[in-house]
Amino acid sequence: MQVVLISTYELGRQPFGLASPAAWLRQAGARVTCLDLSVERLNEEAIASADLVAFYVPMHTATRIATRVVERVKTLNPNAHLCFYGLYASMNEPFLRALGADTILGGEYEAGLVSLVQRLRASPMAATRTPQPEPLISLAKQEFLIPDRRGLVALSKYASLHVGNGQSKTVGYTEASRGCKHLCRHCPVVPVYNGLFRIVQRDVVLEDIRRQVAGGAEHITFGDPDFFNGIGHALALVRSMQQEHPHLTYDVTIKVEHLLKHAEHLGTLRETGCLFVTSAVESIEDRVLAILDKGHTRDDFTHVVRLCRETGLVLNPTFVAFTPWISVEGYQDLLSLLAELNLIEQVAPIQLAIRLLIPAGSKLLELPEVRDMVGPFDEAGLIYPWRHKDPRVDRLQADIQALVQAATARGEDRREIFSQVWMLAERSPVGSPRPFAHTASLPHTAPIPYLTEPWYC
Repeated sequence: MQVVLISTYELGRQPFGLASPAAWLRQAGARVTCLDLSVERLNEEAIASADLVAFYVPMHTATRIATRVVERVKTLNPNAHLCFYGLYASMNEPFLRALGADTILGGEYEAGLVSLVQRLRASPMAATRTPQPEPLISLAKQEFLIPDRRGLVALSKYASLHVGNGQSKTVGYTEASRGCKHLCRHCPVVPVYNGLFRIVQRDVVLEDIRRQVAGGAEHITFGDPDFFNGIGHALALVRSMQQEHPHLTYDVTIKVEHLLKHAEHLGTLRETGCLFVTSAVESIEDRVLAILDKGHTRDDFTHVVRLCRETGLVLNPTFVAFTPWISVEGYQDLLSLLAELNLIEQVAPIQLAIRLLIPAGSKLLELPEVRDMVGPFDEAGLIYPWRHKDPRVDRLQADIQALVQAATARGEDRREIFSQVWMLAERSPVGSPRPFAHTASLPHTAPIPYLTEPWYC
């Protein structure tokens, strides 16, 4: 049985979503080829001889790219069984079926892929012509296997960690858990996991890290939606990792709510090698945070900024800067707060341009005001489109996105880009723009570590 697993994009990191199922499928006797189209070309020979081609779609960008690649795959091999698996697979089932998908696997997908291979072995025709017996979304607990990264592109070809002074580190990537306890309305994890999370066994994670270190990793990104969902699991894991690899650094993603609740453990993160914590702040307006059901307030965010500084941890806040509920003045307030809190260097410029996505299955659609404001589902964009009631906001978002992309391509630093965004935002309302003068009063800070691939959706 010839299987090709395809990843189209995963934030500039070597895909766990290829390595993990590859281990399961090879154990089941399949011959597996892994292709990551973000760093290599489509292997047409492998596609042409495949019995099964499975696309890994963990995020919006990856899914949109996959929908463009699938036509080429069908041309190369019209008889291959097509599968989509990952977070965005089940959310977009009708559209993906229309594209030719035979099997859709959401949630915990490894066991489902093994079941699919067994069906194809037994009867390829029946597997394609009959409804899939595997659940569309599986939340079953799994005993994970150690990810098999053979055949994947070297870690050195992916995004690196910028540590300042022209130095960088090679980055590995793993997952210690999936899903999330929380129900933030805009989050794509929620329609699939609905408040549940699943642990990847500690020995599996540690061995995966061990092998990536042997492959050159100097820093590990944990891709868990929230590293503190299972805090006992998380802390035991990083303590063990630090004992075995004392010079290895890492980063994690943790909610503002959990950073406050477990503030006494922030020191443990720093002591075990955590360089920075990503946190999806999303907004600084309490009304918007309540609509998104984020579980924190503006004051909570500023408190977390202080806690992280006191602990010696770098906070990497991310935002959905443009929503249907923000105003131009509210956006200016966001920029002012980031400058006041001395966070300019800690916010990736693209975060200043992110526009709210409302994908299929979004919990936001449960709100009458959201249903009333969105247009029909855009299959090409995989979203429900919306327009702001103030046209200036939509124009500002488009202008800032273009500005950030162009400035980033020119290699401008975060403070330079922020200053340009500030002036663009100041020109939107009527009245005299405020000059950006915050830089003069800001103290000198040490270089801020960050990954060289900043996209986040």
